[in-house]
Amino acid sequence: MIVSEQMVLNILIWLIILAIPIIPNLWSIWHIFKNDFPTPQDKMMWVLIATFLPVIGGILYIFWGRRKIIKYTD
Repeated sequence: MIVSEQMVLNILIWLIILAIPIIPNLWSIWHIFKNDFPTPQDKMMWVLIATFLPVIGGILYIFWGRRKIIKYTD
């Protein structure tokens, strides 16, 4: 079977299109584990939201969850 350059390009384009909705979720989960929250329950709630509501959970965290982290000042 011969794979043409056009076929490879089409596959790459589809993989990128399919990965775009996953990126906010992966970033959200990484950010949740990297930062502290007021309570462990808050942190666990955001992990569960980002995990079980794949696209929507990541977007919700980006807009509302990031405001809940504890910022330490020196």
